[in-house]
Amino acid sequence: MPPLWTQNYNPLGNALLSTLVAALPVTSLFYLLAVRKTIAWRAAVYSFLLAVVLAWAVFGMPATMVGASVLHGLVYAVVRIIWTLLAAVFVYEVTVASGHFTTIKESIGNITDDRRLQVLLIAYAFGAVLEGAGGGGAPVAVCGAMMVGLGFRPFDAAVLCLIANTAPVAFGGMGNPVRTLVAVTGLREADLSATIGRILPWTAMVLPFWLVRAQVTTREMFAVWPGLLACGVGFGSIQFFWSNYMDASLVDIIGGMGTLVWLAFFFKLWQPAQIWRYPGEASAQRGPELRAGQVLHAWSPFLILGVLVVLWGMPSLKPYLDATSLRMDVPFLHNLVQRTPPVVAEVHTEPAVFDFAWLAAVGTPTFLAGMIAGPLLGLSLGRTLSIFFRTCWKMRFSVAAILAMLGLGFITRYSGMDAVMGLALANTGWLFPLFGTLIGWLGVALTGTDAGSNALFGSLQVITANKLGLSPVLMAAANSAGGVMGKMIDAQSIIVACAATGIEHREGDLFRAVLKHSIALAVLVGLIVMLYAYVVPGWVAQNHSFR
Repeated sequence: MPPLWTQNYNPLGNALLSTLVAALPVTSLFYLLAVRKTIAWRAAVYSFLLAVVLAWAVFGMPATMVGASVLHGLVYAVVRIIWTLLAAVFVYEVTVASGHFTTIKESIGNITDDRRLQVLLIAYAFGAVLEGAGGGGAPVAVCGAMMVGLGFRPFDAAVLCLIANTAPVAFGGMGNPVRTLVAVTGLREADLSATIGRILPWTAMVLPFWLVRAQVTTREMFAVWPGLLACGVGFGSIQFFWSNYMDASLVDIIGGMGTLVWLAFFFKLWQPAQIWRYPGEASAQRGPELRAGQVLHAWSPFLILGVLVVLWGMPSLKPYLDATSLRMDVPFLHNLVQRTPPVVAEVHTEPAVFDFAWLAAVGTPTFLAGMIAGPLLGLSLGRTLSIFFRTCWKMRFSVAAILAMLGLGFITRYSGMDAVMGLALANTGWLFPLFGTLIGWLGVALTGTDAGSNALFGSLQVITANKLGLSPVLMAAANSAGGVMGKMIDAQSIIVACAATGIEHREGDLFRAVLKHSIALAVLVGLIVMLYAYVVPGWVAQNHSFR
């Protein structure tokens, strides 16, 4: 058996220098994307290679472990991220190829022709359903493609989908981020779910205003304030209720579906005085009134997708699906990397297991939805399959970028570079509620998932909270709540957004466009956490129970 290797959180003997070196792969990625405007897959590959060199040469990670970490990341990328992304775009392409996307566009246009309100229906509400059903890039991929098909400018669609895909992230993937927090902290799920559900509804109510303000002027935003308020209050109320009194798994699905129905009803009663379209864009031309069956038929790919993904995540079915997965320890890595205090409460080894979830992964029901929808919409089985292969070829560069990014994320985790950056933010004293929230933000920006950030930094939040006399439940929840705002700038999301909206090679422009929103909203969450820590600590859930 290979020897154990212990992570070194100060390899240069100087905490500042060690932190700066640990941050080099991340900062280089941001620099290449935002400043040099390097093509995303190349920027990801360069930053990944830099991380490999630093992990081996500076942090002292054995070469075999470096290679095993990379392989672990690549397998995870293919099974959990790339498969889902390709399948989600495939579903969209099927609706386009069959000609039924026109009906989908008309059905939304029949609710409202206003581009500001269409953003709420698609990017905010429908995106929340997809995030809750599995995430994995599907909300940005599907909603971005839908909005471009409706006539949104591709770059604007990408920006809006990234900003919108924040409110539901803490409960995304059938509650996986919350369960991850439970696993690494030992805290009660009901307490964590309820506390997250008391932090995020405030931002959920602000987000529709923020989202539309990113699209139009302040005056044009306030012209539709009733719709924005209805959206934010609707989603926020459902998010609060379900996370506090029901469970953590269906918060986003129920919240998104409930908000869709509520907005469809609200927009039938209220419409803005002036319909807003892009400058120079023709007024929406209403076609003949659509029959209910016609609309249902056109939406069937997405309805099938939602039903199958929800079924895949049901507690009664999930154990059987999980049983089909092939799992094996990652050679030269599994339980061979030691994390030590203060990153964890006591020394423990990091597990590393290949999980070939060929049936259980969320990409599988998404792909099946596309295969079922093709013939249902009038395409032959062969034509449907050809659309899938064409989608794979179209997205080859995006796939390369995601592979490099996941390799980078796993190297960062197993070498201890993530912990070095987290420790730097933890040395902030009474400001820790703010900076602890930013640790979660950093974790999602690095890993691309809220669950990944919780796995990396959840225990660190609890340890530091106990040292500072803060609520460990609050700080663990803050990691997840703050992490949602990092979702819009993680490289995977940027790449997926560009691929789905057809603006490949503009990843740097997109990153710069959303970075200011990401930072400002993360600080807003941090201020809410500080309020809970020092002003209204009684709002933090303790010994809570569902129902």
